[in-house]
Amino acid sequence: MRAYEWRVTPPLNPSQDPDYVPDPARWRILGVLLVTVFMALVGVSIVNVVLPSIQTGLGASQSDIQWVLSGYALTFGIVLVAAGRAGDIFGRGPIFIAGLVIFTLSSIAAGLAPDASTLNIARFIQGLGSGLLNPQAIGMIQQYFRDGERARSFGLMGTVIGVSVAIGPLLGGSLVQIFGVEHGWRWTFLVNVPVGILALVLAFRWFPKPMLNGSPPARAAPVEVADPESIPLGRSWLPFTKTRPAGYQPRDLDPIGAFLLGIAVLMVLLPFVESRGSAWTWTMLPAGLAVLALWAWWEHRYKLRGRSPMVDLHLFRGAGFTNGTIISGLYMLGMTSVWVLVALYVQNGLGRTALEAGLISLPAAVMAAFGSHWSGGKVMEYGRRVVIWGILCALFGLGSSVLVIHWQTAFGLNFWWLLFTLSFVGTAQGLVISPNQTLTLADVPLDYAGSAGGVQQTGQRIGTSVGIAMMTAIAFATLAQTDWQTAITVGFGAIACVVLVALAVAVKDHRRRLVEVAGTA
Repeated sequence: MRAYEWRVTPPLNPSQDPDYVPDPARWRILGVLLVTVFMALVGVSIVNVVLPSIQTGLGASQSDIQWVLSGYALTFGIVLVAAGRAGDIFGRGPIFIAGLVIFTLSSIAAGLAPDASTLNIARFIQGLGSGLLNPQAIGMIQQYFRDGERARSFGLMGTVIGVSVAIGPLLGGSLVQIFGVEHGWRWTFLVNVPVGILALVLAFRWFPKPMLNGSPPARAAPVEVADPESIPLGRSWLPFTKTRPAGYQPRDLDPIGAFLLGIAVLMVLLPFVESRGSAWTWTMLPAGLAVLALWAWWEHRYKLRGRSPMVDLHLFRGAGFTNGTIISGLYMLGMTSVWVLVALYVQNGLGRTALEAGLISLPAAVMAAFGSHWSGGKVMEYGRRVVIWGILCALFGLGSSVLVIHWQTAFGLNFWWLLFTLSFVGTAQGLVISPNQTLTLADVPLDYAGSAGGVQQTGQRIGTSVGIAMMTAIAFATLAQTDWQTAITVGFGAIACVVLVALAVAVKDHRRRLVEVAGTA
């Protein structure tokens, strides 16, 4: 057997890099990222309220309308990790700009679509563009910010998320009102175009030139080791490569790993997003899990061969990254369904308008923005406790909302009290999502910032798709036997059960951190 010498190239740990020098352009870079994230999220939330207008304007079938949402979700989820890895290797700036161009052009194509098939193709491409640029945004925050500044940056991103979620439905309804049911939906896509062009201009003007041409960040000098297994466990996640000349920078996208993971995510997501599919569609779920296992085996073997895998599975040996990823997946599995159930209850259960259903979520979105801003400045001080407070806030919001729904009949309570109770759900979003992201990625090496962010976002996408399918199915199964009040109660109860599991993981991780701090004291 041929013998090799090995080296380990220590990646820059964003939280512990002694040579870090703040880039004077970092806040302008963040501005570009926030503008783009705002555009992408408004593009998602705005579509939800104009589906009837699309159906009327294009004469689309129910299946066509479902794929307006599902097609975007599929391509977005499939490319996240591979796109993050490409940014880690070839430079996050060019991948971000490529995704921004694709998203903007596909928005034009969607707005001008002559039929439902063209619209759905444009939505597939739009999901691809969003999947390319989102991991780069997380990776660039990891790259350009440290410690408290990074937490505040993620907090600002959370604020933008909250505002975009609030504005999207209202903007969509207003555009339909102004331009009519027949053509108003087109402007919900075309409104992305000026924002996309502005973001492109700012990116070319403000992004550092090395970022634009794809030059990788500087790396520490290689350390020669005779046996990779001899490296202490605490550093066992470091990527190994065969000895190369000094200064050599491997550029390994791991195409087979990217293909296997993409197929696995597609097969796992498809049964949940294609809810009207036939029974055979569900056979893809166990097959997808098998492909996921094959992908994990490939990544392990790929690393043993001295190559740099798309996702170094040793990242999951870090309890902070693993627990944070589980928390985000479980939280999205449960809480994303709240707004779907509320919209169904307000419109179908109470006979209210779509505008009233949209207004119900407005205070919650404002509180989500406030919570994100506050937690961005406090997460480094309080750590995982912020996430625990957020999950408790979510449970209180679910329970008090159930009381309001039942007291409507028992005591004649006005349903607008849901504005108050659901605002706790919004506050929870601000206290959980951005702080958890900060804590989860705190110790991830810069070399894997994009792919690690992609892994976390993929878990969120799977959680969202699975959760919406499960919780709505539970609610409708209950509705078939009882009434809307009971259906919402059972649905919210199922959500609370999932969120309680997330709470248990958060408490466990908080205790682990306390033990670590005590051990180093």
